[in-house]
Amino acid sequence: MTETGEKQVKSHADDHTIFIGSKPFMNYVTGVVMQFTTQRAKKVAIKARGKFISKAVDISEVAIKRFLENKIEVKNIAINSEEFKNNEGKQVRVSTIEITLKRK
Repeated sequence: MTETGEKQVKSHADDHTIFIGSKPFMNYVTGVVMQFTTQRAKKVAIKARGKFISKAVDISEVAIKRFLENKIEVKNIAINSEEFKNNEGKQVRVSTIEITLKRK
């Protein structure tokens, strides 16, 4: 994930990861749905940190309950924290979440 929290999609064929940032909500939901439908992913990881954690939870819930109902489910939820230096050189700790969705 970039320091600004922008979405990055890795280019590895087996790595279906969506990084949540400040783009519009439905862009991410569409990304998740596309991974399962057109990319035929068996699982998709939704990753976020800091203020974007609640957005990641909402995105996964909308994908599961509205767009891919009875087709995907939550496989795992992992929480952690990362430490890095901000622009001023000060150590900052930020919470992270990774929600893994899988086909039923």
